[in-house]
Amino acid sequence: MKQKPVIFLCVGATKAGTSWLFEQLAMHPECHLRAIKELHYFNTFSQNCWNARLRFLGEQAARIKPGSRMSADMASWMDVMRLRRLNLDAYLSYLCEGRGTKRVVADITPAYSLLSRQLLSRMAKIGDVRVLYLMRDPVERLWSQIRMDAKRQSFVDHEIPAFSRRLLNEALEMKGTAWPRGDYATIIPKLEAAIPADRLKFAFYETVTSQGGMNAICDFLGIARRAAAFDKRVHKGVELSMEAEDHARAMAALRPQYEYVARRMGNLPDAWQANLAGV
Repeated sequence: MKQKPVIFLCVGATKAGTSWLFEQLAMHPECHLRAIKELHYFNTFSQNCWNARLRFLGEQAARIKPGSRMSADMASWMDVMRLRRLNLDAYLSYLCEGRGTKRVVADITPAYSLLSRQLLSRMAKIGDVRVLYLMRDPVERLWSQIRMDAKRQSFVDHEIPAFSRRLLNEALEMKGTAWPRGDYATIIPKLEAAIPADRLKFAFYETVTSQGGMNAICDFLGIARRAAAFDKRVHKGVELSMEAEDHARAMAALRPQYEYVARRMGNLPDAWQANLAGV
């Protein structure tokens, strides 16, 4: 009898190394990852926005090379989404299609960190689920997301600085989407309340991209340790420095996040400590 898979759910944070981790696990011989990284299944259910998600997937599908693995996976995934309701059998069948005897299947969707405790708890019960939440230095993570969002909203590159400044102001006023994605003080206790401790792991962007950090994730998933490409950057953002005044404002607003994580985790990576100390 084929062994049931480990279902790996990486729920964030945004701009904290989830795309890099996806690529590394996709190359692991014991992992079966479909070509689509972020499925957005449970948040589509939570928001009841099936039609909007299908329109978005259709737009993506139109830009994919016909006959490619991505094209085939997209077609299969759209069939699941066309059911327009939560169907865990269909969801799990999609994750497992073609896995053979590989141990791990995965859905790496940072937006899941914003789901309710009740839905996260339900997700944790769909099988042998392991949940990972990656964290990145709060100011660096926020600025990286803002640059990404500004790039998407700008028609030309010279508009990016102005868009970035506007989005930063919105984030520091706790508006828009950038702030909640890095609200560790809210997300961490919610995850701990929803998911059994032995099935939940927290890790840092700054240390996961090391052999020790990658080993810890492999151990968590029950797969063989394997060297990863630590020199590879995925979805590198636009090069744009934060003004000193804006950095000071961001540090003032996000200092409680640093302090919360320090209390909860017992220590912070060196880069966090240096930023916190103003080095």
